[in-house]
Amino acid sequence: MGGSEASPGKRPLGCKWVSRVKYNSDDTVHRYKARLMIRGDHQEEGIDYTETFAPVTRMTSVRCFLSVAVAKGLALHQLDVNNAFLHGDLHEEVHMSMPPGFKASNSSGVCKLNKSLYGLT
Repeated sequence: MGGSEASPGKRPLGCKWVSRVKYNSDDTVHRYKARLMIRGDHQEEGIDYTETFAPVTRMTSVRCFLSVAVAKGLALHQLDVNNAFLHGDLHEEVHMSMPPGFKASNSSGVCKLNKSLYGLT
């Protein structure tokens, strides 16, 4: 993220802090976790983005794939990619208003995103 002015015709998207407490199995606090999420639900197609892609499949497709693999005796490997999209480069110009609690005297109150954030379409 870098401080900048929003481009003409572009409006900065809002953001919010989301926090949660992670617990151990014995209900003791393991850690406190917070992340900054952009309000992607306020984006407008054609203005803030041109297309979306979400690599999600239906469970019936997964079951079908697994049954074929088992029937043919194929080896299966599992890979967790929950956060793979987070570090992708942005192809559109996206501006975000400064996070709640951010104080800067020489800032325009807008950041230009270079990488994706949680919640961005």
